[in-house]
Amino acid sequence: MTKLALCRHGQSEWNLQNRFTGWVDVDLTEKGVAEARLGGELLAAQGIRFDAAFTSFQTRAIRTLWLGLEAMDQCYIPVTKDWHLNERHYGGLSGLNKQETRDKHGDEQVHIWRRSFDVPPPIVGPEHKYHPSNDPRYAGIDPAKLPGGESLQMTLDRVIPYFDIMISPQIIAGKTLLISAHGNSLRALLKHLFHVSDDDIPGFEVPTGNPLVIDLADGTLNVTAAKYLDESRAKPLPPI
Repeated sequence: MTKLALCRHGQSEWNLQNRFTGWVDVDLTEKGVAEARLGGELLAAQGIRFDAAFTSFQTRAIRTLWLGLEAMDQCYIPVTKDWHLNERHYGGLSGLNKQETRDKHGDEQVHIWRRSFDVPPPIVGPEHKYHPSNDPRYAGIDPAKLPGGESLQMTLDRVIPYFDIMISPQIIAGKTLLISAHGNSLRALLKHLFHVSDDDIPGFEVPTGNPLVIDLADGTLNVTAAKYLDESRAKPLPPI
């Protein structure tokens, strides 16, 4: 049996402010730091020793990983950062207060932008301050590959190929891995690993700072068991 742990970053500053974040780089709140440390402590209590870890290019996920590894006394393991694990890009909604956006556009439209599978938010171009071409961390990436807004489907279309090429071969080889990422990039992985339909996947929420430990049959990606370690903050999981 092989284990894979998925952890959404702890509460961020814009989570607290109820703003659309996406690819905007914001830090953790004090609560988010505490969640990240607790996540590491919960993993340590399970006695899990990781071979390697993966995270995004975004500070909130990177710091969550650092804090968790520190709590586990596993800071020495190899860590790979890659933009393909970034959060969904919220395009023209980036930075906006969610309630103010509902007041302006209506609950139904905002629900479609947030929870539909294939409807993207308003797309922004390179002139927009939150387009990734204006962020130095993406300077070495082909601008044509950088999104100006994404649906969940578009997010999945970048997350899953990266997972299949860079991560799944290590799982199949028997390595125990940790992925620290974001609500929507982890939702994409849930869809992939649990074979969730397009219609159902928007309904699954990944809680902040609460590790999800997945057991996989040796040499495969077949899920045999899965649980959130902090049961008091667990969310429903897809059936196995």
